[in-house]
Amino acid sequence: MSKLDYELSPVQLGERLKVARETANVTQDAAAKAALIARTTLVSIEKGQRAARLEEIQALSRLYGVSINALLRRESIFVDLVPRFRSLPETGDSGIEHAARLLNDLVRAEVELENILGVKKTYNYPAEKNLLPGDVRKQAEHDAQNLRNWLGLGEAPIQSLFPILELQLGVRVYSRKLDSKVAGLFAYDDNVGACILINASHRKDRRTQTGGHELGHFIATRRQPEIYQDGKYENSREERYANAFGSAFLTPTRTVMEKFKEVTTGGTHLTRRHIILLSGFFGVSRQAMVLRLEELGLTKKGTWDWFMDNGGITDEQVQQVLGVSADDTPATELAQSSRLFLLAIEAWKKNLISEGQMSEMLKIGREKVRQLLDEAEEDEVNDLFKLSY
Repeated sequence: MSKLDYELSPVQLGERLKVARETANVTQDAAAKAALIARTTLVSIEKGQRAARLEEIQALSRLYGVSINALLRRESIFVDLVPRFRSLPETGDSGIEHAARLLNDLVRAEVELENILGVKKTYNYPAEKNLLPGDVRKQAEHDAQNLRNWLGLGEAPIQSLFPILELQLGVRVYSRKLDSKVAGLFAYDDNVGACILINASHRKDRRTQTGGHELGHFIATRRQPEIYQDGKYENSREERYANAFGSAFLTPTRTVMEKFKEVTTGGTHLTRRHIILLSGFFGVSRQAMVLRLEELGLTKKGTWDWFMDNGGITDEQVQQVLGVSADDTPATELAQSSRLFLLAIEAWKKNLISEGQMSEMLKIGREKVRQLLDEAEEDEVNDLFKLSY
């Protein structure tokens, strides 16, 4: 890297240092103390009125947990999502604060890997939809079907949502273990695009529904950061839209009606078996499936409450009907974030990062890093499939 790459103006560097400090939730007093300077000097540096010395930058980068490369490299993109989440009223909770910081760190790691590998992210975003006057649920239904058509999905069930988000749309998707009440986070930045973090501790159908909900925010309220908490149903139009969009995208109206007719033909009552078959077909929870049937008028309002008052629909019953156990196993932290992992593996192979740096960037333990690298080495044993370019 040439010297020119590091030639930032004091104003540019000061702004990056300020964003890094705020993201790390460090006070100016603490930062000044770490850099062995007065607080007034730090203020001048952040305002671009005084150039930072190398030893000061080194001390601040260690304190903020940011690489000097990310701070100084001219063409690097600096990620500052945490202050946006902190502007939301519910962010005072430590679990939410941790999730916001984790999402920020994972995006920053992916961007830094793109920089050192010379890789550019490809985006394939549909136009953002403004929320219109009237019933936002009807708009969400319409927008969800339009997106399905735009993606070439038609009315078919979605076998796996996250490859669609990551590979077809170009959304940055990550999965890590979060506080149990945090289902997912969404943020958008003009420099890094749309980013989603999913709670890996939740079962597969819940992760899918969270992804559908966050996709709704991506479509209609892209520039508003969002924290999705299970069991928390906001009355805002934005939340009603996102909930309705996720439901409509994962369980399209006509297909639900067709499959409902198929599984209930010859029956006189809606049974647990019907719900298990339908929820398994669409990959959503039993509750989400029943509520969708209620919404479409295929069963009476209060059906889910009746099931809950009469023993619910258990995993054992799912196993009896489908012959397999219900997927209530939490995901590993390697379940999503496939692009981030691939970039990190490639950087490690080229000796651009160490295993320790890889562990820190991916926010996973050294044992999981070694597992990733071993799998990658096994995949490349046979040169028959070596890429020709």
